[in-house]
Amino acid sequence: MRLVFLGPPGAGKGTQAKLLSKAHGVPHLSTGDLLRDAMAKGTPTGRRAKEFVEKGALVPDEVVDALVRERLPGVRDRFLLDGYPRNGAQAAELDRLAAELHAPITAVIYIHVDDETLVKRVSGRRSCPKCGAVYHVEAKPPRKADVCDACGTKGLAQRPDDRAEVVRDRLAVYHKSTAPLVERYKKSKLLQWIDGDRPIEAVAADVARAVQGEAGGAGGPKARPMSGRAKA
Repeated sequence: MRLVFLGPPGAGKGTQAKLLSKAHGVPHLSTGDLLRDAMAKGTPTGRRAKEFVEKGALVPDEVVDALVRERLPGVRDRFLLDGYPRNGAQAAELDRLAAELHAPITAVIYIHVDDETLVKRVSGRRSCPKCGAVYHVEAKPPRKADVCDACGTKGLAQRPDDRAEVVRDRLAVYHKSTAPLVERYKKSKLLQWIDGDRPIEAVAADVARAVQGEAGGAGGPKARPMSGRAKA
């Protein structure tokens, strides 16, 4: 099982990757987590990344590539990549690394949600400033308005990155840089199209079906494209 999770910001690919990781004991490699871990440990790549993060600049491809290169060999037989690749250059680098490790990607899980649904989904998030519990103004409101169920703190906040205008900007970047990968993986017959505009459990069930037969690890059969759904 060597999978890539692909989809727009807020589609739920991280959630689904974590669920699959827990179900099958497969390492979940989130580039965000890798980045934070490298910076916290002060590794050479982490120090390079920190220079950009502190400036509020996008971490360049070569630094993100290096993070993946450092981690992937240790889990070459079974892994779930979440947040990588994000563009054609990173996809080409992943192809090279996979070839070097003799560890080809077995499926790409593409979780699709339309833009307006994503804007509504993400901009409705609210989080507790004390314990970090996350709510949603419509889908998961706290029992008492503006008060955290978990710790009782009043004043649930919207993260700056969750503002509607920021979400739209992130989606514009996604459509320019990452969305073209859908066609790339469709042509290679790796793409598994999943409708992400449903409850988490329903999406998880489709993800499980899409990778059925992959749980055995290296050498298992490739997941098959979902009939009639492999589209952008």
